[in-house]
Amino acid sequence: MKVAVAVTNDGGMDARLDERFGRASGFVLVNTETDEILFVPNEQNLTSAQGAGIQAAQQVAAQHAETVIMRHCGPKAFRVFSAAGIRVFLSSRATVREAIADVLAGTLA
Repeated sequence: MKVAVAVTNDGGMDARLDERFGRASGFVLVNTETDEILFVPNEQNLTSAQGAGIQAAQQVAAQHAETVIMRHCGPKAFRVFSAAGIRVFLSSRATVREAIADVLAGTLA
């Protein structure tokens, strides 16, 4: 499964989840089958006047993520994910490693 997590910086599995999705520093993408980890910066949306959530969601979808984890998901970004068939999980965990472990264990809904 390919999982995207909105993060504050490129710290790999120890990166901290960002409070914002559309204006997160970037996304850590983790392939849970191959353990491949990729950081995708979100620079274009950091200063965007509007539409950051939609554009960030489209960027995650373009990376072929099957699941996305974040602290909060706005309605417009959620519609993009729904249309793309991407599952959305909200997490209060601190790091990518913890959030992904919760998804794999089935403890996030």
